[in-house]
Amino acid sequence: MFSTLSERLTSVLRGLSGRGVLTEDAVKEGLREIRRVLLEADVSFELTREFVRRVQEKAVGQEITKSVSPGNQLVKIVHDELVHLLGSESKPLTHGSVPPSVILMVGLQGSGKTTTSAKLAARLKKEHKAPLLVAADVSRPAAETQLRQLGQRIDVEVFGAENRPDLSNNVVSLVREAVSHARSARARTLIVDTAGRLQIDQALMDELVAVKDAVQAHETLLVADGMTGQDAVKIAAGFHKSVGITGVVLTKLDGDARGGAALSIHGVTGAPIKFIGVGEQLEALQVFDPQRMAGRILQKGDIVGLVEKATESVRQEDAEQLAKKALSSKGMDLEDFLVAMKQIQKLGPLKGVLGMLPGVNAKMLKKAQVDDNRLRHLEAIVLSMTPQERRRPDVLNGSRRARISRGCGRPVSEVNSLLKQFTQMKKMMKSFGQLGMRAVR
Repeated sequence: MFSTLSERLTSVLRGLSGRGVLTEDAVKEGLREIRRVLLEADVSFELTREFVRRVQEKAVGQEITKSVSPGNQLVKIVHDELVHLLGSESKPLTHGSVPPSVILMVGLQGSGKTTTSAKLAARLKKEHKAPLLVAADVSRPAAETQLRQLGQRIDVEVFGAENRPDLSNNVVSLVREAVSHARSARARTLIVDTAGRLQIDQALMDELVAVKDAVQAHETLLVADGMTGQDAVKIAAGFHKSVGITGVVLTKLDGDARGGAALSIHGVTGAPIKFIGVGEQLEALQVFDPQRMAGRILQKGDIVGLVEKATESVRQEDAEQLAKKALSSKGMDLEDFLVAMKQIQKLGPLKGVLGMLPGVNAKMLKKAQVDDNRLRHLEAIVLSMTPQERRRPDVLNGSRRARISRGCGRPVSEVNSLLKQFTQMKKMMKSFGQLGMRAVR
């Protein structure tokens, strides 16, 4: 996400380094390119002009301290203004003092509203907010069926027209009944998947306003497709004017989104971006943090996000046990290696994980040829071994390796390469363990 924007912005800022003072001419030269980059990223003209004005105002004439290069000082100014443009700080969901808290999910068809409702339910369930999903889209065929299937996957109850067929043509009464059911079921949050349209129309807005007023929603979240650029901003402005949105969820930001929607939507509507969808998995919903997003755009990484992802995906006891064994005198075996592979896969696509490291850009990822299938191939090779072979890789002679190759469908050369890399890694970890013991003594 934002790969082109990120590369071009950092390239411009690197070009401004090496100066003792940021002169007006030098800053204007760089800002002309930044303006071009932002406009090409689909950021609105008005916001781009205001962004450039604020950066120029803060940068021109600033003296550079000996410890900070001009480029780095300008990066700091641009970073701070990006944070401001993105909403300054993350905004948590509003919950009422008396449950259930009602969250309306609104948006056009195709934005990923139903899937995002399930993703949000999965997240709130982890936070012990006891969610209940409501299938309030009675106009789209199979909408309730889709939501029920997603609800089963995350073990969250879904209330809809199947529960009350007599209310299938009365969305307002259906949602009111869902609130009553949530109280009796002791649900703390109610996520209402409302109807969408191919485009904004008055009938849709009237229905949403009626539902919102009937249940006194605590949040009205617009689900907007991040791939649509400025169209997403126009859609957000339309929904905000008619319904009054309290936040935005931007979806499909794991694709080739140029970033214009994310950089414009808060400035145009005043509504904060609360979550972003970064994958198809039901766990792929992240809290939007302007500080961290600005850091990722300027290739400063998102170590906090990476740590959070690891904490959510991998149990601390498992990680500690694996690290302890790897650093022991005996070292890890291929069964431990298999466990490590599975833990890495839980973090999500490798490109997304590596992209959160400082200094890593899209060009580097492409050059490194990051391939998630490679992990699956390694896993297949290890799974084709017997338990004894995993525990004692030294018994793997030529005939055994050929059998493993046939079993996993990978060439013998890949089996040999895996075993060689594993041996090297084991030696390295063993030496780390010995150094640690000496340090303790």
